[in-house]
Amino acid sequence: MEKPLILITNDDSYSAPGIRFLITVMRQLGDVVVVAPDKPQSGMGHAITVHTPLRLQKLSSEKNYKEYFCNGTPVDCVKLAVDKVLHRKPDLLVSGINHGSNASVNIIYSGTMSAVIEGAMGHIPSIGFSLNDYAYDADFSHTAPYIKSICQSVLNNKLPESICLNVNFPLNDGKIKGIKICRQANAYWKEEFSARTDPHGRDYYWMKGVFENPDEGKDTDVWAIENHYVSVVPVQYDLTAHTVIPLIKKWKIDV
Repeated sequence: MEKPLILITNDDSYSAPGIRFLITVMRQLGDVVVVAPDKPQSGMGHAITVHTPLRLQKLSSEKNYKEYFCNGTPVDCVKLAVDKVLHRKPDLLVSGINHGSNASVNIIYSGTMSAVIEGAMGHIPSIGFSLNDYAYDADFSHTAPYIKSICQSVLNNKLPESICLNVNFPLNDGKIKGIKICRQANAYWKEEFSARTDPHGRDYYWMKGVFENPDEGKDTDVWAIENHYVSVVPVQYDLTAHTVIPLIKKWKIDV
């Protein structure tokens, strides 16, 4: 049988330890093609490049494995991979492993998850993986069996059209209890901008913030991670608030 064709990308760049670990795991499941950014693209969301030429550079080519880096965003990487690199639609797209959590509202800002959503928009089964550790030398070893199990389940069962998965891992503290299928926590970033002055006397601002989670539900991704579970959140790219349509219709908006 033909092996699954797996596309890998991320937002921390092709050299980040997270994607290097993910590549090792995914090569156990199928033929792998990597197209990842040439530099960190965290917080880029679903940005695409429209004013700068995009360039692909091949890093490696061998049987069952090819790797490229791109000067664009994570979404650019997915688009280029599908249009110019792959000989057919991949059976699976995986993004990560991100250095840092992408739980709750972080999915909106995340380049890692935007690549996954782009895959879902192209009807590719897609999964994003993130570890709740921002350290460059974070320990990813405990994620391997969960990654393989989740990916194999998606390959075997597929995903509903337009749906992708957001998977977040707790730290490797030896206390992981299993997997929780969750909803996205209703949390947010409380941000402020620190005013500073550069050596030339010009003002500039540096954003900083604190993650606030007023959502006390025990069915959320944030709760799962804090309580030593791997969180799995099904995500859709349709942002329509369907339940509110009847309410807005009652307003009888017209001119």
